[in-house]
Amino acid sequence: MAVLNLVPALFTLATTVAARPLLPRQAISPLSASAIAAFAPYTHYASTAYCTPSTTLTWSCGANCEANPSFKPVASGGDGTDVQFWYVGYDPTLRTVIVAHQGTNTSSFVAELTDIDIVKETLDSTLFPGVPSDVEVHSGFANEQAKTATQILSAVQTALSENGASSVTLVGHSLGAAISLLDAVFLPLHLPSTTKFKTVLYGLPRVGNQDFANYVDAHNPTLQLTHVNNLEDPVPILPGMFLGFHHPSGEVHISDSGGSDAWESCPGQDNPSTLCIVGDVPNIFESDESDHDGPYDGIEIGC
Repeated sequence: MAVLNLVPALFTLATTVAARPLLPRQAISPLSASAIAAFAPYTHYASTAYCTPSTTLTWSCGANCEANPSFKPVASGGDGTDVQFWYVGYDPTLRTVIVAHQGTNTSSFVAELTDIDIVKETLDSTLFPGVPSDVEVHSGFANEQAKTATQILSAVQTALSENGASSVTLVGHSLGAAISLLDAVFLPLHLPSTTKFKTVLYGLPRVGNQDFANYVDAHNPTLQLTHVNNLEDPVPILPGMFLGFHHPSGEVHISDSGGSDAWESCPGQDNPSTLCIVGDVPNIFESDESDHDGPYDGIEIGC
């Protein structure tokens, strides 16, 4: 993974956001305690992606692995430097194949966010057959996803076959969330149409242009995307909308506006309400990097 020290660029990325009218307060709805608790297995799976392949392949990574004790690993890979860690396996409790990708090193996030030269590119037609050419994504994220795409597909096919499964769930945090979102677009193009998908992401940066966001939304009945933002995390407001990047729908924002953390369902793309990430963190000067790793209902991301 190319890593650049781009502190000035990051400040530039998020300081300009197109003004849009606020949505009515009733459009924002808090999640129930039971709905929040249901995220826990996926949060632990996203956290586990920071563990080395030798421990995820043997499911011996400590507390993260112990949180999902029935998991059956199928494949793991990456070196954590040139290729982010990843793993694939099957959860018989959730009855789904799990695909997870490692994120960035958040302790030095501002200096290490990958490839912020803001080049967008069309998706590789071999990996993404039939996706329109006006769909463009951040080239760094596209390159990262392409490094493991065929390995992920092969491992998912194996996991589905070995377990008689028909469901795939993609998880990830930070850069891993971006890679997993691209996997969520990629995998349905190569798996049986009867395969069901669920995509649960944390601290997701903006991955592509408006056409990409619209493409994801149009296929959301298949992808079942939820992306969770924590408090004043700066990553979800990067790259800036003024650079042509947009989030798809599916945001859940953990807000402390009422004095205690509430998980708010934010409809639409880049909802500008102050209960959602765009309104809560209007620019990087009002962000807090320490929120990037959580906690997400008490779970801190990391191995």
